Amino acid sequence: MNRDLRRDLYAALAAALLVATAVLVGTAVQARDGTLRVGWPPLLATWDPHVGPGTPAALAIGVAVVAYGPVLAARLPWRALLPTVWAVGMAWTWSLALVDGWHRGVAEQLTTRNEYLRAVDRFPDIPAALADFHHHILIDSPDNWPAHVAGHPPGATLTFVLLDRLGLGGGGWAGTWCITVGTTAAVAVLVTVRTLADESLARRAAPFLVLAPAAVWVGTSADGYFAAVAAWAVAFLALAVTGRRPGWTGVASGLLFGLTLYLSYGLTLFVLIAGAALLLGPHRIRPLPFLMAGFLVVPVGFTAAGFDWWEAYRLLVRRYHQGSGGIRPYGYWVWANLACTALIVGPATVAGLRRTGVTLAHRRRRPDTRLGVLVLAALTALLVADLSGMSKAETERIWLPFAVWLLPACAWLTGVRGWLAAQAVLALLINHLLLTGW
Repeated sequence: MNRDLRRDLYAALAAALLVATAVLVGTAVQARDGTLRVGWPPLLATWDPHVGPGTPAALAIGVAVVAYGPVLAARLPWRALLPTVWAVGMAWTWSLALVDGWHRGVAEQLTTRNEYLRAVDRFPDIPAALADFHHHILIDSPDNWPAHVAGHPPGATLTFVLLDRLGLGGGGWAGTWCITVGTTAAVAVLVTVRTLADESLARRAAPFLVLAPAAVWVGTSADGYFAAVAAWAVAFLALAVTGRRPGWTGVASGLLFGLTLYLSYGLTLFVLIAGAALLLGPHRIRPLPFLMAGFLVVPVGFTAAGFDWWEAYRLLVRRYHQGSGGIRPYGYWVWANLACTALIVGPATVAGLRRTGVTLAHRRRRPDTRLGVLVLAALTALLVADLSGMSKAETERIWLPFAVWLLPACAWLTGVRGWLAAQAVLALLINHLLLTGW
């Protein structure tokens, strides 16, 4: 065993010890006073070993990607690789979701009392609902919004309102939307890595983007959908700053960044990843007018309709401390959140992050350094979110938009099939031993 691989394994072992510590300490704290507000610390889950309709497909897809993924990623034409990654990633995510069955795994996920679909009927007049939105954020306000509606700008809820208006109402369509859109995030990340670093690194990362344990929560949570919107915003920005039609790609990036801010307040931290993309692009100035023109569309639209983003965020901070956020102990979650991250990105990504540090410290070949900067920006955004204290628990879904940008670090790993197998086994164990909240 060479020295680099041995150090990779040490990094993965350290992450496993962090997770084990979070489980043991969290279980003790939850049993003592119940302040963690989760069933199986550090995850929002309950212990429930089970199999389901998706089990055979999940096992087959996992084995197939481990066996053939690296070869196909290296040999397929680029234009064929991207839809293949999306299709296989979707199959992997669907199969994991269906381990819990159609109703529990997909159709009911976004219909529970805290979820978005509970508020769809309260938007018969969309402009009026937006103008009145902030009046229902606090717990003690009349007809207060469900937790997830109150905890996000209205762009998140409006997505499901518009689906309902198109005749695609209900939890089944909502779950299908989140999985279908959410799994495109892997494609956006590959486009970005190829554009800002190089194609060989993107190809090496592709199987890991498909087989990520994060798929457990992409199917089905709205945060998987948020991750895809933010990822495509970065991908179009990468195309714009490299001079590839900076007009329309700049506008598209701006539109999606604007939408991102109205899907989740915490995704303002994507400014760090966007900043890295701008830094790595040779044409940083030329796309900016197009980027800003696109970016202003969504905020101007919501503001004109009467929604005040800043006022709503101020009220959300109060709502957060009125609920579980005011009870959950920061001293536990500030490090246990990182254990959640280790679970969603998997041991391979932890080893890849170690290699990211080595790459940046030794300033290796230019494409490697450029990928390292992108991964570091995502890791920094995630750490800032952690220190803010506004993400105590449930980060296995909340941090999906940041986590997908850590996965390309796997491009530097050796012994690829072994690491892919570890990723698949972790995802399968989580999904079959626990009943997750999403």
